Amino acid sequence: MDTIFILLMVLIMIASVLLVIVVMAQNPKGGGLSSTFGGASSAQFGVQRTNDFMEKATWTLGATIIVLILLSVVLTGKPSVAPPQQQPAKKEAPAKQQSAPASSKTTTPAQTPVAPAK
Repeated sequence: MDTIFILLMVLIMIASVLLVIVVMAQNPKGGGLSSTFGGASSAQFGVQRTNDFMEKATWTLGATIIVLILLSVVLTGKPSVAPPQQQPAKKEAPAKQQSAPASSKTTTPAQTPVAPAK
């Protein structure tokens, strides 16, 4: 399971770096990589296709990262610890409990007498 975890983490890191590159190549005003190849106007031929590619690449890489993270959690997650199965009680165990003294000499706070307030 350790090699699967390492493989998934490497794939997540590669997808994350690619996502950063794609996002940084975009310009929020519509420029970015698309304006480098096609000019500042989005009406020119080919510019809209670059914007579509960048948007699809962003969504695809984001979805890929989410799927890889979920796979890594499912495949490498530790199973929950089941409670230990109860074994049949031994005959000696109740005898030990009954041999304890019935009254103890220590007083609890509920048993201490309370002096009346003056």
